Amino acid sequence: MIYSGVVRPIEKRLQNMWINFGPQHPAAHGVLRLILELDGETVVRVDPHVGFLHRATEKLMENKHYNQSLPFMDRLDYVSTMANEQGFVLAVEKLLNIEVPPRAKAIRVLCAELSRIANHFLNISGTVLDAGGITPFFWMCEEREKIYELFERLCGARVHNAYMKPGGVTQDLPIGFLDDVYEFCCKVGERCDETEDVVTGNRLYYARTAGIGAVSAHEAINLGFSGPMLRSTGVKWDLRIAHPYDGYDLYDFDVPVGTFGDSYDRHLLRLFELRQSLRIINQVIDTIPEGEVRTDDSKISLPSRQEMKTSMEALIHHFKLCTEGYVVPPGATYTAVECPKGELGLYMVADGTSKPYRVHLRPCSYNHLAGLAIMGKRMMLADISILVATIDVVFGDVDR
Repeated sequence: MIYSGVVRPIEKRLQNMWINFGPQHPAAHGVLRLILELDGETVVRVDPHVGFLHRATEKLMENKHYNQSLPFMDRLDYVSTMANEQGFVLAVEKLLNIEVPPRAKAIRVLCAELSRIANHFLNISGTVLDAGGITPFFWMCEEREKIYELFERLCGARVHNAYMKPGGVTQDLPIGFLDDVYEFCCKVGERCDETEDVVTGNRLYYARTAGIGAVSAHEAINLGFSGPMLRSTGVKWDLRIAHPYDGYDLYDFDVPVGTFGDSYDRHLLRLFELRQSLRIINQVIDTIPEGEVRTDDSKISLPSRQEMKTSMEALIHHFKLCTEGYVVPPGATYTAVECPKGELGLYMVADGTSKPYRVHLRPCSYNHLAGLAIMGKRMMLADISILVATIDVVFGDVDR
Protein backbone atom coordinates (compact mmCIF):
# COMPACT_ATOMS: atom_id res chain seq x y z
CA MET A 1 0.00 0.00 0.00
CA ILE A 2 1.45 3.34 -1.08
CA TYR A 3 0.64 6.29 1.17
CA SER A 4 2.20 9.77 0.62
CA GLY A 5 4.55 8.24 -1.90
CA VAL A 6 6.17 5.88 0.71
CA VAL A 7 5.93 2.08 0.62
CA ARG A 8 5.07 0.97 4.16
CA PRO A 9 7.05 -2.04 5.45
CA ILE A 10 5.15 -5.32 5.65
CA GLU A 11 4.41 -6.19 9.27
CA LYS A 12 6.37 -9.25 10.44
CA ARG A 13 4.69 -11.85 12.60
CA LEU A 14 6.69 -14.06 14.93
CA GLN A 15 5.48 -17.61 15.44
CA ASN A 16 6.25 -19.75 18.45
CA MET A 17 8.54 -22.70 17.78
CA TRP A 18 7.56 -26.31 18.52
CA ILE A 19 10.34 -28.76 19.41
CA ASN A 20 10.59 -32.36 20.58
CA PHE A 21 12.37 -32.95 23.87
CA GLY A 22 13.11 -36.68 23.78
CA PRO A 23 12.62 -39.60 23.48
CA GLN A 24 16.31 -39.80 22.50
CA HIS A 25 17.40 -36.93 24.73
CA PRO A 26 19.69 -38.20 27.55
CA ALA A 27 17.98 -35.92 30.08
CA ALA A 28 14.53 -37.36 29.26
CA HIS A 29 15.23 -40.16 31.79
CA GLY A 30 13.74 -42.91 29.69
CA VAL A 31 11.50 -42.86 26.67
CA LEU A 32 9.71 -39.59 27.41
CA ARG A 33 8.67 -37.32 24.55
CA LEU A 34 7.80 -33.75 25.47
CA ILE A 35 6.41 -31.47 22.79
CA LEU A 36 7.43 -27.98 23.86
CA GLU A 37 6.04 -24.71 22.51
CA LEU A 38 8.77 -22.09 22.86
CA ASP A 39 8.62 -18.32 22.80
CA GLY A 40 12.32 -17.61 22.44
CA GLU A 41 13.71 -19.79 25.22
CA THR A 42 10.62 -19.58 27.43
CA VAL A 43 8.36 -22.62 27.51
CA VAL A 44 4.76 -21.65 26.75
CA ARG A 45 3.24 -25.14 26.68
CA VAL A 46 4.34 -28.66 27.60
CA ASP A 47 2.65 -31.72 26.14
CA PRO A 48 4.00 -35.03 27.57
CA HIS A 49 3.68 -38.06 25.28
CA VAL A 50 4.04 -41.55 26.73
CA GLY A 51 3.57 -45.08 25.42
CA PHE A 52 6.93 -45.80 23.79
CA LEU A 53 7.64 -48.62 26.26
CA HIS A 54 4.17 -50.16 26.56
CA ARG A 55 4.45 -53.81 27.64
CA ALA A 56 0.86 -54.74 28.62
CA THR A 57 1.97 -55.75 32.11
CA GLU A 58 -1.54 -55.75 33.59
CA LYS A 59 -2.93 -57.99 30.84
CA LEU A 60 0.02 -60.38 31.15
CA MET A 61 -0.55 -60.62 34.92
CA GLU A 62 -4.17 -61.61 34.29
CA ASN A 63 -2.94 -64.62 32.30
CA LYS A 64 -0.36 -65.89 34.81
CA HIS A 65 -0.54 -67.55 38.22
CA TYR A 66 -0.03 -65.27 41.20
CA ASN A 67 3.52 -66.54 41.74
CA GLN A 68 4.32 -66.11 38.05
CA SER A 69 3.07 -62.50 38.16
CA LEU A 70 5.56 -61.46 40.82
CA PRO A 71 8.58 -60.90 38.48
CA PHE A 72 6.51 -58.37 36.49
CA MET A 73 6.60 -56.10 39.55
CA ASP A 74 10.41 -55.95 39.43
CA ARG A 75 10.18 -54.62 35.91
CA LEU A 76 7.83 -51.74 36.72
CA ASP A 77 10.03 -49.39 38.73
CA TYR A 78 13.32 -51.12 37.98
CA VAL A 79 15.29 -48.68 40.16
CA SER A 80 13.61 -49.83 43.39
CA THR A 81 12.46 -53.37 42.71
CA MET A 82 11.93 -54.72 46.24
CA ALA A 83 9.45 -51.96 47.13
CA ASN A 84 7.26 -52.97 44.14
CA GLU A 85 7.31 -56.63 45.16
CA GLN A 86 6.15 -55.66 48.63
CA GLY A 87 3.00 -54.05 47.20
CA PHE A 88 2.11 -57.13 45.15
CA VAL A 89 2.64 -59.70 47.92
CA LEU A 90 0.63 -57.60 50.39
CA ALA A 91 -2.29 -57.49 47.92
CA VAL A 92 -2.25 -61.28 47.42
CA GLU A 93 -1.94 -61.87 51.18
CA LYS A 94 -4.95 -59.65 51.79
CA LEU A 95 -7.00 -61.69 49.30
CA LEU A 96 -5.77 -64.96 50.84
CA ASN A 97 -6.28 -63.58 54.37
CA ILE A 98 -2.97 -64.98 55.65
CA GLU A 99 -0.55 -63.63 58.24
CA VAL A 100 3.18 -63.35 57.59
CA PRO A 101 5.76 -64.37 60.25
CA PRO A 102 7.33 -61.38 62.09
CA ARG A 103 10.84 -62.18 60.83
CA ALA A 104 9.63 -62.11 57.21
CA LYS A 105 8.02 -58.69 57.83
CA ALA A 106 11.28 -57.33 59.24
CA ILE A 107 13.26 -58.66 56.25
CA ARG A 108 10.76 -57.03 53.87
CA VAL A 109 11.12 -53.66 55.62
CA LEU A 110 14.91 -53.99 55.45
CA CYS A 111 14.80 -54.72 51.69
CA ALA A 112 12.26 -51.96 50.97
CA GLU A 113 14.39 -49.36 52.75
CA LEU A 114 17.54 -50.50 50.94
CA SER A 115 15.55 -50.04 47.71
CA ARG A 116 14.55 -46.55 48.84
CA ILE A 117 18.20 -45.65 49.42
CA ALA A 118 19.19 -47.01 45.98
CA ASN A 119 16.38 -45.04 44.32
CA HIS A 120 17.18 -41.74 46.03
CA PHE A 121 20.89 -42.17 45.32
CA LEU A 122 20.17 -42.39 41.60
CA ASN A 123 17.72 -39.51 41.61
CA ILE A 124 19.83 -37.08 43.66
CA SER A 125 23.00 -37.80 41.69
CA GLY A 126 21.12 -37.78 38.37
CA THR A 127 19.63 -34.36 39.12
CA VAL A 128 23.08 -33.02 40.00
CA LEU A 129 24.41 -34.52 36.76
CA ASP A 130 21.69 -32.76 34.74
CA ALA A 131 22.61 -29.50 36.50
CA GLY A 132 26.25 -29.90 35.48
CA GLY A 133 27.96 -31.61 38.45
CA ILE A 134 29.42 -35.04 37.77
CA THR A 135 31.30 -36.04 40.96
CA PRO A 136 28.34 -37.06 43.22
CA PHE A 137 27.10 -39.35 40.44
CA PHE A 138 30.24 -41.49 40.75
CA TRP A 139 30.08 -41.51 44.56
CA MET A 140 26.45 -42.56 44.70
CA CYS A 141 26.65 -45.13 41.90
CA GLU A 142 29.43 -46.82 43.87
CA GLU A 143 27.12 -47.05 46.91
CA ARG A 144 24.25 -48.36 44.78
CA GLU A 145 26.57 -51.07 43.53
CA LYS A 146 27.05 -52.19 47.15
CA ILE A 147 23.26 -52.43 47.58
CA TYR A 148 23.05 -54.60 44.45
CA GLU A 149 25.79 -56.82 45.86
CA LEU A 150 23.77 -57.21 49.07
CA PHE A 151 20.68 -58.15 47.04
CA GLU A 152 22.72 -60.65 45.06
CA ARG A 153 23.82 -62.33 48.29
CA LEU A 154 20.24 -62.36 49.47
CA CYS A 155 18.55 -64.00 46.48
CA GLY A 156 21.07 -64.49 43.67
CA ALA A 157 19.82 -61.62 41.47
CA ARG A 158 21.09 -58.07 41.45
CA VAL A 159 18.20 -56.07 39.99
CA HIS A 160 15.15 -58.26 39.25
CA ASN A 161 15.08 -60.03 42.57
CA ALA A 162 11.71 -61.84 42.89
CA TYR A 163 12.70 -62.36 46.53
CA MET A 164 9.41 -61.66 48.31
CA LYS A 165 6.61 -64.19 47.95
CA PRO A 166 3.01 -64.23 49.20
CA GLY A 167 3.36 -65.63 52.71
CA GLY A 168 6.88 -64.33 53.40
CA VAL A 169 10.19 -64.34 51.56
CA THR A 170 11.88 -67.09 49.54
CA GLN A 171 14.79 -67.74 51.92
CA ASP A 172 16.34 -66.52 55.15
CA LEU A 173 19.15 -63.98 55.41
CA PRO A 174 22.64 -65.39 54.74
CA ILE A 175 25.15 -65.62 57.61
CA GLY A 176 26.81 -62.27 58.31
CA PHE A 177 24.36 -60.35 56.11
CA LEU A 178 23.13 -57.99 58.83
CA ASP A 179 26.72 -57.17 59.85
CA ASP A 180 27.49 -56.12 56.29
CA VAL A 181 24.29 -54.07 56.07
CA TYR A 182 25.27 -52.26 59.28
CA GLU A 183 28.74 -51.54 57.90
CA PHE A 184 27.19 -50.27 54.67
CA CYS A 185 24.85 -47.96 56.61
CA CYS A 186 27.78 -46.44 58.49
CA LYS A 187 29.50 -45.53 55.21
CA VAL A 188 26.32 -44.22 53.50
CA GLY A 189 25.95 -41.45 56.09
CA GLU A 190 29.43 -40.20 55.16
CA ARG A 191 28.54 -40.21 51.44
CA CYS A 192 25.43 -38.13 52.18
CA ASP A 193 27.55 -35.63 54.13
CA GLU A 194 30.03 -35.37 51.26
CA THR A 195 27.24 -34.83 48.74
CA GLU A 196 25.66 -32.15 50.94
CA ASP A 197 29.02 -30.37 51.19
CA VAL A 198 29.49 -30.35 47.41
CA VAL A 199 25.90 -29.80 46.25
CA THR A 200 23.42 -28.51 48.81
CA GLY A 201 25.28 -25.31 49.65
CA ASN A 202 26.51 -24.78 46.10
CA ARG A 203 25.15 -21.48 44.76
CA LEU A 204 25.22 -22.71 41.15
CA TYR A 205 23.09 -25.76 42.02
CA TYR A 206 20.78 -23.58 44.10
CA ALA A 207 20.34 -21.20 41.18
CA ARG A 208 19.48 -24.11 38.85
CA THR A 209 16.90 -25.70 41.18
CA ALA A 210 15.37 -23.05 43.49
CA GLY A 211 11.95 -21.98 42.22
CA ILE A 212 12.00 -24.52 39.38
CA GLY A 213 8.80 -26.53 39.04
CA ALA A 214 7.24 -25.05 42.17
CA VAL A 215 3.78 -26.40 42.97
CA SER A 216 1.44 -25.55 45.84
CA ALA A 217 -0.04 -28.11 48.23
CA HIS A 218 -3.51 -27.52 46.77
CA GLU A 219 -2.30 -28.11 43.21
CA ALA A 220 -0.31 -31.20 44.25
CA ILE A 221 -3.36 -32.81 45.87
CA ASN A 222 -5.56 -31.97 42.86
CA LEU A 223 -3.00 -33.45 40.45
CA GLY A 224 -2.85 -36.70 42.46
CA PHE A 225 0.78 -36.33 43.55
CA SER A 226 2.20 -38.64 46.22
CA GLY A 227 5.53 -39.42 47.86
CA PRO A 228 8.30 -36.78 47.79
CA MET A 229 6.42 -34.74 45.16
CA LEU A 230 3.52 -34.25 47.60
CA ARG A 231 5.57 -33.95 50.79
CA SER A 232 7.82 -31.25 49.26
CA THR A 233 4.75 -28.95 49.18
CA GLY A 234 4.27 -29.27 52.96
CA VAL A 235 1.66 -32.08 53.06
CA LYS A 236 2.72 -34.66 55.65
CA TRP A 237 1.40 -37.83 54.01
CA ASP A 238 3.27 -41.13 54.19
CA LEU A 239 1.50 -44.49 53.89
CA ARG A 240 4.05 -46.10 56.23
CA ILE A 241 2.59 -43.93 59.03
CA ALA A 242 -0.96 -43.23 57.80
CA HIS A 243 -1.70 -46.90 57.00
CA PRO A 244 1.18 -48.99 58.40
CA TYR A 245 1.96 -52.32 56.74
CA ASP A 246 4.55 -55.04 57.39
CA GLY A 247 5.20 -53.75 60.91
CA TYR A 248 6.27 -50.18 60.03
CA ASP A 249 4.42 -49.05 63.16
CA LEU A 250 7.11 -50.79 65.25
CA TYR A 251 9.86 -48.45 64.03
CA ASP A 252 10.55 -44.85 65.00
CA PHE A 253 11.21 -42.47 62.09
CA ASP A 254 10.29 -38.98 60.91
CA VAL A 255 8.51 -37.89 57.74
CA PRO A 256 10.28 -34.85 56.25
CA VAL A 257 8.18 -32.18 54.55
CA GLY A 258 9.17 -29.25 52.34
CA THR A 259 7.94 -25.66 52.18
CA PHE A 260 8.01 -24.32 48.62
CA GLY A 261 7.43 -27.48 46.56
CA ASP A 262 10.24 -26.65 44.14
CA SER A 263 13.11 -28.74 42.79
CA TYR A 264 15.50 -27.66 45.56
CA ASP A 265 12.98 -28.72 48.21
CA ARG A 266 12.64 -32.13 46.55
CA HIS A 267 16.45 -32.53 46.59
CA LEU A 268 16.62 -31.71 50.33
CA LEU A 269 13.65 -33.95 51.09
CA ARG A 270 15.17 -36.99 49.39
CA LEU A 271 18.45 -36.49 51.24
CA PHE A 272 16.53 -36.36 54.53
CA GLU A 273 14.54 -39.47 53.58
CA LEU A 274 17.83 -41.28 52.95
CA ARG A 275 18.87 -40.65 56.54
CA GLN A 276 15.47 -41.79 57.85
CA SER A 277 15.79 -45.03 55.86
CA LEU A 278 19.18 -45.63 57.49
CA ARG A 279 17.51 -45.05 60.85
CA ILE A 280 14.82 -47.65 60.09
CA ILE A 281 17.42 -50.19 58.86
CA ASN A 282 19.45 -49.80 62.05
CA GLN A 283 16.29 -50.46 64.12
CA VAL A 284 15.52 -53.56 62.03
CA ILE A 285 19.06 -54.87 62.63
CA ASP A 286 18.67 -54.32 66.39
CA THR A 287 15.19 -55.82 66.76
CA ILE A 288 14.80 -58.49 64.02
CA PRO A 289 13.11 -61.52 65.61
CA GLU A 290 14.08 -65.16 65.16
CA GLY A 291 11.73 -67.65 63.54
CA GLU A 292 10.27 -68.71 60.21
CA VAL A 293 10.46 -66.57 57.07
CA ARG A 294 7.45 -68.16 55.32
CA THR A 295 3.93 -69.04 56.31
CA ASP A 296 3.50 -72.70 57.30
CA ASP A 297 0.57 -73.19 54.88
CA SER A 298 2.02 -75.71 52.44
CA LYS A 299 -0.79 -74.97 49.94
CA ILE A 300 0.68 -71.48 49.43
CA SER A 301 4.40 -71.43 50.19
CA LEU A 302 6.86 -73.61 48.30
CA PRO A 303 8.65 -76.30 50.33
CA SER A 304 12.41 -76.15 50.81
CA ARG A 305 14.70 -78.18 48.54
CA GLN A 306 15.77 -80.29 51.50
CA GLU A 307 12.17 -81.13 52.32
CA MET A 308 11.40 -82.08 48.71
CA LYS A 309 14.19 -84.68 48.71
CA THR A 310 12.78 -86.50 51.74
CA SER A 311 9.01 -85.97 51.64
CA MET A 312 6.65 -87.17 48.91
CA GLU A 313 3.95 -84.70 50.04
CA ALA A 314 6.37 -81.78 49.73
CA LEU A 315 7.30 -82.88 46.20
CA ILE A 316 3.63 -83.04 45.21
CA HIS A 317 2.96 -79.60 46.72
CA HIS A 318 5.91 -78.16 44.82
CA PHE A 319 4.71 -79.70 41.55
CA LYS A 320 1.13 -78.46 42.03
CA LEU A 321 2.22 -74.94 43.04
CA CYS A 322 4.57 -74.60 40.07
CA THR A 323 2.14 -75.97 37.47
CA GLU A 324 -1.30 -74.82 38.69
CA GLY A 325 -0.57 -72.24 41.38
CA TYR A 326 -2.80 -71.76 44.41
CA VAL A 327 -6.49 -70.87 44.42
CA VAL A 328 -7.33 -67.42 45.76
CA PRO A 329 -10.89 -67.00 47.09
CA PRO A 330 -13.15 -64.49 45.27
CA GLY A 331 -12.71 -60.90 46.38
CA ALA A 332 -11.26 -57.51 45.48
CA THR A 333 -8.58 -55.38 47.10
CA TYR A 334 -6.84 -52.07 46.65
CA THR A 335 -3.49 -52.26 48.39
CA ALA A 336 -1.09 -49.33 48.43
CA VAL A 337 2.51 -49.07 49.63
CA GLU A 338 4.86 -46.10 49.99
CA CYS A 339 7.38 -46.64 47.22
CA PRO A 340 10.40 -44.31 46.94
CA LYS A 341 8.71 -42.39 44.11
CA GLY A 342 5.23 -42.23 45.67
CA GLU A 343 2.18 -44.41 46.20
CA LEU A 344 2.12 -47.70 44.32
CA GLY A 345 -1.39 -49.11 44.35
CA LEU A 346 -2.68 -52.47 43.17
CA TYR A 347 -6.34 -53.04 42.45
CA MET A 348 -6.76 -56.78 42.17
CA VAL A 349 -9.91 -58.87 41.65
CA ALA A 350 -9.82 -62.61 42.38
CA ASP A 351 -12.47 -64.94 40.98
CA GLY A 352 -11.70 -68.16 42.85
CA THR A 353 -9.12 -69.47 40.38
CA SER A 354 -5.32 -69.47 40.42
CA LYS A 355 -5.14 -66.39 38.16
CA PRO A 356 -6.36 -62.87 38.96
CA TYR A 357 -9.48 -61.81 37.06
CA ARG A 358 -8.40 -58.14 36.93
CA VAL A 359 -5.20 -56.30 37.81
CA HIS A 360 -4.84 -52.55 37.67
CA LEU A 361 -1.69 -50.76 38.79
CA ARG A 362 -1.64 -47.23 40.11
CA PRO A 363 1.96 -46.29 39.33
CA CYS A 364 3.98 -43.62 41.15
CA SER A 365 5.38 -41.65 38.21
CA TYR A 366 2.31 -41.43 35.95
CA ASN A 367 0.47 -38.61 37.77
CA HIS A 368 3.72 -36.72 38.35
CA LEU A 369 4.42 -36.82 34.62
CA ALA A 370 0.95 -35.42 33.91
CA GLY A 371 1.84 -32.55 36.26
CA LEU A 372 4.64 -31.53 33.88
CA ALA A 373 2.06 -29.68 31.78
CA ILE A 374 1.29 -27.48 34.81
CA MET A 375 4.79 -27.15 36.28
CA GLY A 376 6.64 -26.62 32.99
CA LYS A 377 4.84 -23.43 31.92
CA ARG A 378 6.78 -20.15 31.85
CA MET A 379 10.08 -21.91 32.53
CA MET A 380 13.28 -21.70 30.52
CA LEU A 381 14.13 -24.53 28.14
CA ALA A 382 17.26 -25.44 30.15
CA ASP A 383 15.14 -25.90 33.30
CA ILE A 384 12.97 -28.63 31.75
CA SER A 385 15.69 -31.28 32.18
CA ILE A 386 16.07 -30.33 35.87
CA LEU A 387 12.31 -30.58 36.34
CA VAL A 388 12.10 -34.02 34.68
CA ALA A 389 14.97 -35.22 36.90
CA THR A 390 13.46 -34.03 40.21
CA ILE A 391 10.03 -35.49 39.33
CA ASP A 392 11.83 -38.87 39.35
CA VAL A 393 10.08 -40.72 36.53
CA VAL A 394 10.73 -44.31 35.53
CA PHE A 395 9.01 -45.53 32.40
CA GLY A 396 8.58 -49.14 33.43
CA ASP A 397 5.55 -48.18 35.49
CA VAL A 398 4.35 -45.21 33.38
CA ASP A 399 4.03 -47.40 30.27
CA ARG A 400 3.23 -50.58 32.21
